[in-house]
Amino acid sequence: MAISLAVRPSTGRRTWTVVDESYRTVPPVEEWLEAHRHLWSPNTVRGYATSLAQWWTFLERRGEADGWRDVGVPAITGFLSWLRNGRTVEHALVPLDQAPSPETLEARLAALISFYRWQETVHAVPVAHRLLRGTPRRTPARGLLAHLDARTAPSTSSLVRIRRQRHHDRPPLLLPQEIQAILDGCAWPDRDSGEWAGNLRDRLLFALLAETGMRLGEALGLRISDFVMGRGGTPYVEIVPREDNPNGARVKMMRTRRIYVGADLERLFADYLTQLACRATELGLPISTDSPLLVNVARPPLLAAMREGTVRDKTALLRGKGIGPASWSPHWFRHSHATALLLAGTPEWVVARRLGHAHVQTTLDLYGWVREDEALRAAANWKTYASTWQVGHDR
Repeated sequence: MAISLAVRPSTGRRTWTVVDESYRTVPPVEEWLEAHRHLWSPNTVRGYATSLAQWWTFLERRGEADGWRDVGVPAITGFLSWLRNGRTVEHALVPLDQAPSPETLEARLAALISFYRWQETVHAVPVAHRLLRGTPRRTPARGLLAHLDARTAPSTSSLVRIRRQRHHDRPPLLLPQEIQAILDGCAWPDRDSGEWAGNLRDRLLFALLAETGMRLGEALGLRISDFVMGRGGTPYVEIVPREDNPNGARVKMMRTRRIYVGADLERLFADYLTQLACRATELGLPISTDSPLLVNVARPPLLAAMREGTVRDKTALLRGKGIGPASWSPHWFRHSHATALLLAGTPEWVVARRLGHAHVQTTLDLYGWVREDEALRAAANWKTYASTWQVGHDR
């Protein structure tokens, strides 16, 4: 069975590779990953390594690992069926209760196609040619409008498709009372002492995600100096791309941006910073403006940068207590933030800049339903609009 394995080279940051049933690196997969490691984020490398590890396991169980260069559509569809049926058989009479979601299957298929397209380009492996339709036929020329046809470049498409329920594509949201419950589940003001009780670091983390819409990796990569207090102006958080974060956190697309925040979050940051300074003094450990903002305060390694696994554990703990929706994740704060801004009338391009989307079309693809629903609700008052029409008697 092939597995994806986390490795940390002596001269680099942690990454992922794929080893086969003999615990040897799978050469074609490793070559493909290595060619893209400098372009992809660590999470992207991990996702692709996971997909290719499952593909290699499938080939090994069929005794076809040596023939990876010669597979076609039947093998790919068999692989997807194998995933749907719990990686046991290719066909099952009774579906599993926990079958992979269509989104997961699409990610696995996309990784395979990317892998084989690269192999075709670099090593003339013909698999991608079998999986993809050829260049589609252009639409007929339209005279004076023919220039519009040329704007859409012909492209290939996969012969293997995964059916999705499009009406489920809306991102999941956290309601305001649910967000408040999560924050209060982390830390709360003690009326008797006037101090915070609970874990103030966790409250700051989720408050950051809720008020800024930043990605979890961006929050975990923050340094103390990245939170700039207002001092009479508007406080803000600076998202700074870094390659040397000790917890492996990374800013997507490595783009700097500034996110302005409110006074409540600024006060929470000040309280946490005071608590962090006191904790560092107790431990005799130094901190500076260049130290990570979110650190381990209760378990070793103390004052080390908080990792994504710690956030997952905290999220699971809150869910286990019945706080928030049953399946919420930290990324739901980002969806909720964007939706709230759009409902308040914030222009899409502003939301795109705040979220760090490369293109405003990404924002529209994810959250366009917000404005669409708003417009459709307004159409419910059609009688009001119709009453203003000036129509002649001959109509």
